Amino acid sequence: MQGAADRADKILDEVLAGIRPEVQWAHDPTTTGKCDVSRRRTVMTVISAERRGSFLGVVERFWRKNGYRIKAINNDVDAPAVYARTNDGFGVSLSVGGKGQAFFQVDSPCVEKSDVAESTTPPNGPAYEGVYPLPRPNIRSPFWSAGAP
Repeated sequence: MQGAADRADKILDEVLAGIRPEVQWAHDPTTTGKCDVSRRRTVMTVISAERRGSFLGVVERFWRKNGYRIKAINNDVDAPAVYARTNDGFGVSLSVGGKGQAFFQVDSPCVEKSDVAESTTPPNGPAYEGVYPLPRPNIRSPFWSAGAP
């Protein structure tokens, strides 16, 4: 499971590094199942309604370019999402929720059970250690937040 968690971190690191202009994000809890692990990151940058389609498009194009198979796209105006799968069987998703907050999640395929340490990737903004649930998005971007109240 630790190896799968490390792979999930790498997937998240790569997609977040590919978003320009950059968005700030924080870790959400890691969860484990009988034989799987999920890593999550929450975007703390406000993604305005006017920019949500662009944001999801940037991520979808990144995933396609890296050989991920797009499984589904939810074009809901208020809560859009895109779901994909990596060549090695990891499920990846990006969903947008309340106040334009974006959530990334990576789910591993079934792997050998083991302990899983917290991610060692530092967030690129406030860490919010011990804070759950995370606050609503509170970072404004001249680009991603454009048009948001």
